[in-house]
Amino acid sequence: MATAATSLKMPVLAALTLLLLAVACRASPYYPLELGYYRYKCPQAETIVKAVMEKAIGQNPGNGAAVIRMLFHDCFVEGCDASILLDPTPFSPTPEKLSAPNNPSLRGFELIDAIKDALEAACPGVVSCADIIAFAARDASYFLSHGRVYFDMPAGRLDGTFSNASEPLKFLVPPTSNLSDLVSSFAVKGMSVEDLVVLSGAHTVGRSHCSSFVPDRLAVPSDINPGLAGFLRGRCPANPTSSDDPTVMQDVVTPNDMDNQYYKNVLYHTVLFTSDAALLTSPETAKLVVDNAEIPGWWEDRFKKAMVKMASIQVKTGYQGQVRKNCRAINHY
Repeated sequence: MATAATSLKMPVLAALTLLLLAVACRASPYYPLELGYYRYKCPQAETIVKAVMEKAIGQNPGNGAAVIRMLFHDCFVEGCDASILLDPTPFSPTPEKLSAPNNPSLRGFELIDAIKDALEAACPGVVSCADIIAFAARDASYFLSHGRVYFDMPAGRLDGTFSNASEPLKFLVPPTSNLSDLVSSFAVKGMSVEDLVVLSGAHTVGRSHCSSFVPDRLAVPSDINPGLAGFLRGRCPANPTSSDDPTVMQDVVTPNDMDNQYYKNVLYHTVLFTSDAALLTSPETAKLVVDNAEIPGWWEDRFKKAMVKMASIQVKTGYQGQVRKNCRAINHY
């Protein structure tokens, strides 16, 4: 039978245990992302991002395509931590944005700056640059799809402090890649074959430099549609250079719409990249292409889920990162 003293100790011990657990949890480097993360700290955060994106896409739909691509290029290198945004410094002269997969083709940096400026005016030091990219890509998908691609994006990412031009070369496979290389690059990041096919559908918007597909796609023989090949030969130099490297629409049918036309283009052999055409080189991926092309709403539903999944790759939370005051530079305390 417990004494009075023992009975008194039990609640104290229980409280102490809970306190120690709480401390342990706060010391953990990882907190799961959550919906409505800024609802108390900056309740207007997502509304601000959406308003800036709506205006930017109204001025140029390519702005939407740029931030969707930026999310992919950020998350596949060092995780979704806005390392793609860091500018060169004397201590870090070659960040990711100067790497060949990003320079000079990756755009949207000034747009992220504009969103950050608006958020800093409303809630200084609260919203991370990594979350800005994720929100902006979500909103771009919504506006470019005319509301058909709508999804909630959890938040709570922190910004990283490391960025090096060698890293994108390890994880961002070029558009000349075969299916095996594509599948491997996604598997390394915990993404499935279906994720690969579904996220490839983002090539339904945006432009590409000729150097991304010349000469390998215009060589003879090639599976590319002869009509498209002729059009591209008329637009692109035979040997693109940094001073002579025009751009062409990735989807010539609905170039500014997020839709499933990309998959029809794959089936018709009217896609730009070897990596696009590669989706027909296995029964599994070819069936996914057909399903996305023919079943209404199939692609949009899966794209939403794949975007959220991709935006959760190797996120930094807890004490792993910071909320940058300037997205182009790390904070120095």
